[in-house]
Order: sequence, then C-alpha cells, then structure tokens
Amino acid sequence: MARTKIDYGIDLGTTNSAISRMENGEATIKKTDTLKDTMPSCVYINKKKAIQVGDSAYNALKRDKLKSMKGADNFQSNAFIEFKRTMGTDKMYQSSNLDKELSSEELSAEVLKTLKSFVKDENVNSIVITVPAAFKNNQKEATREAAKLAGFNHIELLQEPVAASMAYGLDSNKKDGFWLVFDFGGGTFDAALLKVEEGIMKVIDTEGDNYLGGKNLDFAIVDEIIMPYLKENYIINSILADDAKKQILRNAMKFYAEEAKIKLSFNDTHNILSDLGDIPGEDDEGEEFELDITVTQADITKAVSPVFQKAIDVSLRLLERNNLKGSSLDSLILVGGPTFSPVLRKMLEEQICKPDTSVDPMTVVSKGAALYASTVDVSEEVREQTRDKTKIQLEIANEASTVETEEFVPIKILADKTEDEIPEKVFVELTRGDKAWSSGKVEVNTIGEVVEIQLNEGKTNLFEVALYDDKGNILECEPTFFSVIQGSKIGNATLPYNIGIELKDKITGKVCFRTIKGLEKNQSIPAVGTRNGLKTQKQIRPGMDSDFIKIPVYEGEYASEGTRAIYNEHVTDIKISGSDLPSLLPENSDVDLTINIDRSEKITVTAYFPYLDYSTEIEVDSTKTSIETSWLANEIRKAKGSITELKQNGISNNGQLLKVEAELEQIEKAFENNKNDVDGKQEVLTNLRKSLKTIDELNDTTEWPKLEETLKEEFYRLEKANNELGNEQTNQVVNQFRSQLDEVIRAKDVKIGNVLLEEIEMFLFKLTEIYQFIGLIRNFNDNFGGYSWSNPTKARQLVSAGMEKIANGPDKEELRQILISLFDMIPNTEIPSGDDSVLVG
Repeated sequence: MARTKIDYGIDLGTTNSAISRMENGEATIKKTDTLKDTMPSCVYINKKKAIQVGDSAYNALKRDKLKSMKGADNFQSNAFIEFKRTMGTDKMYQSSNLDKELSSEELSAEVLKTLKSFVKDENVNSIVITVPAAFKNNQKEATREAAKLAGFNHIELLQEPVAASMAYGLDSNKKDGFWLVFDFGGGTFDAALLKVEEGIMKVIDTEGDNYLGGKNLDFAIVDEIIMPYLKENYIINSILADDAKKQILRNAMKFYAEEAKIKLSFNDTHNILSDLGDIPGEDDEGEEFELDITVTQADITKAVSPVFQKAIDVSLRLLERNNLKGSSLDSLILVGGPTFSPVLRKMLEEQICKPDTSVDPMTVVSKGAALYASTVDVSEEVREQTRDKTKIQLEIANEASTVETEEFVPIKILADKTEDEIPEKVFVELTRGDKAWSSGKVEVNTIGEVVEIQLNEGKTNLFEVALYDDKGNILECEPTFFSVIQGSKIGNATLPYNIGIELKDKITGKVCFRTIKGLEKNQSIPAVGTRNGLKTQKQIRPGMDSDFIKIPVYEGEYASEGTRAIYNEHVTDIKISGSDLPSLLPENSDVDLTINIDRSEKITVTAYFPYLDYSTEIEVDSTKTSIETSWLANEIRKAKGSITELKQNGISNNGQLLKVEAELEQIEKAFENNKNDVDGKQEVLTNLRKSLKTIDELNDTTEWPKLEETLKEEFYRLEKANNELGNEQTNQVVNQFRSQLDEVIRAKDVKIGNVLLEEIEMFLFKLTEIYQFIGLIRNFNDNFGGYSWSNPTKARQLVSAGMEKIANGPDKEELRQILISLFDMIPNTEIPSGDDSVLVG
C-alpha cells in the first residue's frame, strides 16, 4: 500500500519506546514482541554477537549490573540503556562480545529497527520521531543520524509536548484556554505552555531540562533509602572511598530502586527484598549483601520530592514569565511513566492545579506522533520509490487538520506519473469511513477539480477514494484513501532556544552571545533569521586556509542575550576561509547572515559578502560535545570562589546567594558521584550554567561602587586630556559624556555603566592615540630582542625611523604606518590576544 502521508510515529524514549500507525483514521499502538504497548529502550549483545532489544535485553542488563559487583576487573557488561541522554556526545559504549565500541546513535538505531519490525504488513520508509522540546541541536542531529542508520529515508522530528497535546486535543472537550504539558520522562523533562482557541493549538513557550527524569528518581531512592540501609547494616568504607566501586554499587541498586518507584505509584508500601546470593559481592568484612527494606509513601516522598520539585519549579517559572498562575490553566496534561506517582500528582495539585488524567501518559506521545505524521506528506523521493505507475496517480491536496466541518479538496490526475492509458472521462467518488456521507461521482482531469467534503466533529475522518470510467467500471488508482483531523489543529512547533552567534560588540569590544532577529525563543518554525552589516576584523586572502572568518553558532536559554558564551550551548563553529572565497575580502568588510531553520529544526546558514557579491551556504552539522573532568572541577571551584567573594563584598543574608550556594553544594555532590559518567557531567554543567547566571546577577549588585569610582576616574582623565589636546568637536563629545555619566550614576545601572566606561576609554584612546603609538614604538626599541621578527633588519630600520620621528615632532599617521609594518613582522602568538576571526556587530 503506497502511503502519501507518513502515518507512522515513534516515541524514542530514554527508558521505554513505542511505535504507532494511523489505521482507519485512528492512531493505533503497534504491540511489541511481548504484546506490550511499550518496549524498554535497552540493547544487549550476547556471546554469539546477536543483538537483542527490549525486555530480554533489559533482563540481561539487570544480570550484568549485579555481576559487576563480583569485583572482576575484566568484567564488561554488554547491555546498554539510557543512551538517549548521551546522544550528541562523544560517549562510546564498549561491547566485549562485539569487540568494538558503539555510539549512542548506533544503539538508538537498534531500538528504531526493532520498533519498525513490529510492523508486519508493509515496509516503513518514512517516520516521525519525537524528541524532547529541550533537546539541543546536536541531540536532534544525533536522532536523525540514528534514524538514517535504522534505514529510514524520510525523517521528521517533532517535539514531545506537541505530540502529546495533539493526541490529548483530539479527544478533549476543552477547545479553548491554556494547557500545560508536564512531560516527565525516563531521562528528560519538558514543560510546554499552549494556547488553544477554538481547537487551534499553538505552543507559546517551552522550558525543560535534558538531564532530569526517572533516572534521577531512581538514584535519589538509591542514595536516600538503599545506600543508608547498606551503610547501617554493612561495612562498605572501602567501596565508598573508591569512585568506580561506588558507582558499580549504585548502578546495581538502581534496579531495586526503579521497582520500588513503580510499585509505590500504585501501592502504599513496598518491600525491597533480595535473597542471600541474589546480590553478588561482599562488604569489607566478607559478608554478602542482602536487602530487606520496607518503603512507605512517607519514605518515597522524602527521597523523590526534591527531584520532582525541580520539574515543578521549571513549570512555575514558565507560567510566571507568561503572567499566568496555575489557576489560569484549563488543562494540566501528564506525560511519562513517572507522572503516575501519587507524590508528584499531590505536589502538582498543591502548587499548580489538579492534573488531567484522561490520557495514558505512556502512549500519548507515540499516538500524537502518528496523528501528526498523518498530516505530513511523504517526501517526493520516497513517494517515487513506492508509486505503482500502472495505477492512475492522483494528487489530493486536502487539509490535514481543521476546525471546520466542511472542507474543499482539490483533486487532479497526474498523467506524467501514470504509465497506462487514462480513459477520456474519469470520475472520482469520496466516501467517508462511516459510510454516512459520499460525494457522488465527480469528473476529474489533469487540470483538477474541487470536491466539498463533510466532516464528523471531534475525530479523524477517513475518506475512501474510488475512480470510475464513464461506464461505471472501477479504475485502479493511488492513493485510495486520505484522512482529515477535525476539531483540533496544531500550530507550528516553536524554537525552544534563542538561535544566535558569538559576536564582538563594536562599542564595548566584548565577545558575547547575540540572538539572530527572527530566531528568538518561541518563534514558530520553520523560521528565517537575518543579521546584516556585520564586519570582518581582518582581511581574508583568496586560497588561504589560514585566513578565515569564524561564526560560532549557539543556542541560548531564556534571557541569554549579551551573556558569556559558556552560559549557552555551542552548536558548531562555521569557518569560511580564503579557499571558500573567489577573491580578496578586505578588513572591515560587510557580512550579511541569513539562518534558515526547517520544521525539523535543521539549521542552514548563508553568508553574503556585498563587497564580492558572493554567497556561500553551509548546512550546520552539530559537533559532539565533550567535557573534561578536570575543567569541570575547576569551573565548580571558581563558582564557589565567586560565592566567597560575594560574601567578602558584604552580601551574606541575601536569599538568592543562599539558594545558589545550596545549588552549588548539590552540583558538587552530583559531580563527585558522576566524575566518570558523560551523562552525569552534562547534567552538572547544565545546572552549573544556571547557577553562574545567578552569580553574575549578584555580582552586578556589588560591582556598582567599584564601577562608579572607575567611571569618575576615567572621565577626569578624559577631561584633562581634552583640555590639552581637544578642539570644539571633542568638547561637544566630552560634554555629552558628562551628561550621560550623571544619568548613569543616578540610575546605578551596571550594564549601561560598563558600556559608557568602554566608550569613554575608547574615546580617550583615540584622543591620546599619538601617545599610544609613541609608547608602542619605544617598547619595540627597548625590547627589540624579545620579538621573533620575520625580517629583523627591516624591523630595526623601522623602529629607528620611528624613534627619529618621535624626537623631531611625530606625525600620528606616519607612526601608524610604521606600526602596521612592524606588526606584520610579528608572529600571531606575539600579537596582543583577542580572537580576530569572529565578526563584529
């Protein structure tokens, strides 16, 4: 059966995955090999090198984690899970049975292949795969790569909350108001705020955490319930002192924690029980481990509440910045297995509002993906591969979803796609799936005809397509059906981040993140952004790879504009070198950027050089992230040092400071537990960035007194220099600075003050430029032997000429030309620091 729409949706989850298909107008879960709705996202390679995925792999994983406690140095597990959390990183998983390393993308591809195998009656070439709204670009690229490895030819990505809201919206009677999708999965958390008007859904804002999910709940239970039990009943000092052994123990206990988490979602108590010998390994005194813990709702609440609170805090911030409260919501939609927890549901009801439990949190994303897939045309490439050209080919341009009860559907015959002879007269008849409505026979041709259809409200309407000749004989055709979703219409997904680049500010000289206009967070996608009039800092010589412009592309969180690069997620560095350009691009040339983002959030950058009348287009391939343990430890240490400095500067009882100090303690604790874990380090860095932003905000409050003093000193220097060297024109500028200085001091605005300070210093430099030039030439004369001159003889001549001009009455432009020639003879490593490859804007 040739499909014109994709019709298949996959929820590729951290711990569980599912596939759905549109069947007779309904999104239907395809059962797994064990007849379940979902399958563990787990891969196991056995000793015969056979790959197992799903329940059997998960059972093998549990056995391997327990075996690892035996302490065998050469033991290597061949079962893997939660690799979704390392998508887009350089993390590799060693398989001793395959004798090779596997990437997160390769493991995810095995999950996708297995899901595809549950479809027995046709080959699946096109797919919609859901991703967390908070996924970074490199994680989305990794998902596409996994899908390609799994054999899909046409891949569309869809944000998980959008999929969930589509499935919910079709069945819900609530067609207006605000909805909050609370998507707490196995490894990620998303909150999405939607505005619904007459069934038309639009995502207006999103927030999330790629390292917050069921895995964190499991380890919270391990650390707060199981590990204290082991410490109390066994001697495990040597295990706790060894990071590797401690992690092995925590990983082995995670399965008992996960079971407790699930059982306590539906029961008041649960016994974590193991028989002697179930858990391999011994404590420091040779005693075998055994668990016998009765866990109550009070115990589980204490352990998991802090994890759930993080997700609730994210949701509250999302509502607050949109001027909403929990009472403003018409629906709070739960997605993900952990949302079954009574602990969470009670917390949500107390802090936001009572959640809607009408949809299955485990399957709603997969079904929503299939519904969305029924609105997306199969790519022309795939369509051509599956056409049966012996049948009359039709083009049916129906609306995929609508809030109307009547729609007009254009239909025409594609003669160039049909090999057999087409009768002179052809008639089409559309029949609704419930047989209660039919269009009657309408004549169609290669020009096209419009057929009006009637829709049942609040459901997916399937229409059968039949073709006849003028004698009433049935003609074979493609497609033979199409569907229209009535009652809800999903607006476009939105950008979860600000898309921007790192730029050198032309006023302050600082390098910071700048959002591209048109690519702001929550902009509907597809989207196009532009930034014109950027400037190069140096000339780019044709054919020279060593001459290049660097365009660092970043994804920025809410309020990221003007922040430091480390606070944002680096996507990639686009480099345009002399080899990419047809001729010389002079210094200070204009560069106009256009950035396109398609509906699957694929990024393409076009750079136009007006001077050359030349454009180059680059499709962004995200770089895989890698975090050095020592670097991260140092960043945490520096953050703690900043806290100490803030206290020394008089901030001690500030609520924000106390909160960020507590956050850093948790970050440091998490780092100690995950030093050798890529996923854990990513989570630590994500949380550290948030704390650093708060520290910067607090620093602003202590920075003002020092900044005010510096501003006054620099302005007095400028006044003095202007009295000696200025003219009528410079007097006007200095008077303007005086007025601006008075305004800044009254407002005590640190950000504007820093900009003004930079402007004053730059103007002072220009006013006293000749003195700066004299100082540079004297420095070269005094330290001539300290530089690696490419032509020492010529350099010596230039320095001597400069010294002579200084002695006989210097001319600023003559000294400038001498200095330019001297700098050309100094290696780049000896030129004053600063990245001259980034653009200025």
